[in-house]
Amino acid sequence: MDEFVVYILFSENFYQHYTGYTSNIIERFKSHNHLATKGHTIKYRPWIIIHIEFFNSKSEAMKREKYFKTGIGREFIKNIIENL
Repeated sequence: MDEFVVYILFSENFYQHYTGYTSNIIERFKSHNHLATKGHTIKYRPWIIIHIEFFNSKSEAMKREKYFKTGIGREFIKNIIENL
């Protein structure tokens, strides 16, 4: 059975956050911090993981990721960042 993860990254140096989902959080995190050579996240390295949630289906994970990109979801993220 596949497990999917929704994660929120934070760049302390640039005060930026990034939300995504994956089925392999360890490899995805390595990609964001070291392996990727293009894309949005390479500009704001290094990243730390500030929030993570697990789901049994890709569709559930995608729905939750979409929620975090709404106004209410961004407020949730802002509260996490303020309490770091």
